[in-house]
Amino acid sequence: MSTQVYSGRYEIVEHLARGGMAEVYVAHDQLLDRRVALKVLFPEFAADRSFVERFRREARSAAALNHPNIVSVYDTGEENGTYYIVMEYVEGRTLRDIIRSEGPLLPQRAADIGADIAGALAFAHRHGVVHRDVKPGNVLIDRAGRVKVTDFGIARAGGDMQENLTQTGAVMGTATYFSPEQAQGGAIDPRSDVYSLGVVLYEMATGRPPFSGDSPVAIAYQHVRETPPPPSSVNADVPPDLEACVLKCMAKNPANRYATADDLRADLIRFGQGQRVQAEPVLAPPLDATVMTPALDATRVVSQTRVGTVLPEEAPARSGMGRYVALLLGLLAVLGVLLWLLASQLGLFDKAATRVAVPTVVNLTEDQARTRLEAKGFKVKVEHKANDTVESGKVFDQTPDADVKADKGSEVTIVVSSGAAPLTVPNVVGQDEAAAVAALGRAGFTNVTVTRRADNDVQAGRVLEQTPKANDQAAKDAPVTIVVSSGRERKTVPDVRGRDLADAANLLGQQGFQTTTRNQASDTVGEGKVIATDPAPGQQADARSTVTIFVSTGPDTATVPDVTGESQAQATADLQNAGFGVDVKQEPAQRDKDIGKVISQNPAPNAKVTKGSTVTITVGAQP
Repeated sequence: MSTQVYSGRYEIVEHLARGGMAEVYVAHDQLLDRRVALKVLFPEFAADRSFVERFRREARSAAALNHPNIVSVYDTGEENGTYYIVMEYVEGRTLRDIIRSEGPLLPQRAADIGADIAGALAFAHRHGVVHRDVKPGNVLIDRAGRVKVTDFGIARAGGDMQENLTQTGAVMGTATYFSPEQAQGGAIDPRSDVYSLGVVLYEMATGRPPFSGDSPVAIAYQHVRETPPPPSSVNADVPPDLEACVLKCMAKNPANRYATADDLRADLIRFGQGQRVQAEPVLAPPLDATVMTPALDATRVVSQTRVGTVLPEEAPARSGMGRYVALLLGLLAVLGVLLWLLASQLGLFDKAATRVAVPTVVNLTEDQARTRLEAKGFKVKVEHKANDTVESGKVFDQTPDADVKADKGSEVTIVVSSGAAPLTVPNVVGQDEAAAVAALGRAGFTNVTVTRRADNDVQAGRVLEQTPKANDQAAKDAPVTIVVSSGRERKTVPDVRGRDLADAANLLGQQGFQTTTRNQASDTVGEGKVIATDPAPGQQADARSTVTIFVSTGPDTATVPDVTGESQAQATADLQNAGFGVDVKQEPAQRDKDIGKVISQNPAPNAKVTKGSTVTITVGAQP
């Protein structure tokens, strides 16, 4: 069986997972010779144009997030009638799997992971992206212990997975982790992600989420109405300061939470450093309760206009009322028959009296035609057809024709122009700019716009993407946009010398660089601080390229060799070979055999001292 390759570039290696809206594979990027994660949208979602548009839009938003703690989105495309996203492949485990296998995490570890997640969210929020589905399953920990948050923005285009609540106009997120405002279908902002991260911190600290139930609706109700049990009541080892951070995140009222994910990150770092946190446990009264009713398969929650709880079915009307209604309907029926007989005797149903001339409505707008025909007593049926010569929205045909007499109440069909027949958009991705513009012109398109964007992987002048996509249908005067590569993006490496490693990596990440770390001894830079970077500060480097951070391990030390009993010459040579200076003193020897030999040394043998320091040896002399 041949291996499937997407866009002639991404070769499927193995199946990784199945989600609610897509299959996820490990793939090999043949162009850049690297492993990537390939998420392929299910065909049933690909058939929904509005869904696909959201999917593309959110993928583009996620691709703009370059941060050390965010899984990078490299590419998107279309293949075999569906759509895919290419992402960074992270070899490791999800936080969900770690909690399930290890149970509650140590407070320090939970705070460290939470701080990294908060840093990723803060970066996304500054770029206008709210995650909406923060949960352990969307947090990856690689083999080096680095935290990576995934599915930024994709949840907004999300699917119908178990517990995943994404109905348009209602709520978005996963029931176990979403905020009270999500449960009520209210407005979402970055503080909603802070609440969800609070739930994740709670689960890391205790081994289980704060709320559980038989259905997503039951869990959502608890998020809105119930106060979570303090983490320390579930796990007595949870420190008060960490508990305060968690409970502040989970305040029902967004105004009582951390204002930003940066504020939460700062408090978690304070906790990790043993400092007092700024959070105080705050659980404000819940927001006005909104009724939550299961929709479709009971995995979605929609907001109702009534306030209260789920209402039982109305009690059936009393049987006495039913008898009165039946009697009234019988009397109305008899009255109707009598009126019909009277109208027939008077000739009111004479066909000739109800026939009128059909007015002309050609060249009118659809609304104008409908109004004119209905005023004459006709029903209106509307058909839309392409027409190259009649303006879109105007009537160009009608049946019956104008001035023909027809019965009042009969149907008149009007044919409304939908404009010129749509054209098929050619595929110009990968072509050079001039060839792409020419191909679109030959296809009949008259409104082509060219924009430019830096790209590290595609040669300057080549088309990166197009809107509408290849093979879509569009009017000849519809706007067609092609994005052309302007070549590799260059950025200036910021000066991070003297900073902590985490701050340095965060600053470089904000500039779009990847980072790697090397340790190096230094007599002048404190342990844990950045000595230098490669490339050096101020130099230009390709965006998304890797900057090496050199971190100080403190002064370089060496072990003092034992030279007691050696001759002065031998001891001096041994010490100098070990990197030390030598200072010689003499004292009268107590024994003849000690004359000319080292009888003591300072520092003592095997002591750890800075390389290049001086060792004093005392040599026995004639009494």
